[in-house]
Amino acid sequence: MVRYKKSEEKRKQILFAAFQALSELGYDSVTLQTIADHAEVSKGVVHYYFDSKEAVLVELLEWLTAKISAKEQAAVQEQQTAAGKLKAYIDSAFPGPAKNRSFYRVYLDFLARASRIPVYREINQRFYDNCARISTEVLTLGQKEGIFAKALIPDTTAPVIRAIIDGCLIQWLMKDDDELHAAYKESCYEAVMKVLRV
Repeated sequence: MVRYKKSEEKRKQILFAAFQALSELGYDSVTLQTIADHAEVSKGVVHYYFDSKEAVLVELLEWLTAKISAKEQAAVQEQQTAAGKLKAYIDSAFPGPAKNRSFYRVYLDFLARASRIPVYREINQRFYDNCARISTEVLTLGQKEGIFAKALIPDTTAPVIRAIIDGCLIQWLMKDDDELHAAYKESCYEAVMKVLRV
């Protein structure tokens, strides 16, 4: 059991190092050696846990998206009202400039390859399915509470909520100005509310 725990900790250390390397250097510049350097281990140690750079990055994308989904779901579950759930969801998606910058630098690299690499597309689809479940929960509760439009169809509206969140964060990332982070979060919330209150 102790050996398994150490093994899991080492895998997480390597995944976190891969995340840092990707955020700093970009997908094409990352190698098993750069991952090892960021993890402060030998390349052989990385190779012991992962067969290739691709294997590390597949697990990294799975780990990252699952972690974010769980965090967002937990934030939403703590709230009782649709407005509270929506605010918690958006707050969770906007944790702060440093976290958003490093995540979206890495995530955009993966998305750029998702149309050509099926495993990335599948992982991303699971992530967006989780996002859609959260959005559907918020929307349907808001419809029951009478604050969101009854005519909205969850299957088609739920993906729009995440599209607005990602769109606002990508726009903020391109501005490269930490001071604007809070304003983009507020604009995101207002934009989603406009869609839901139509």
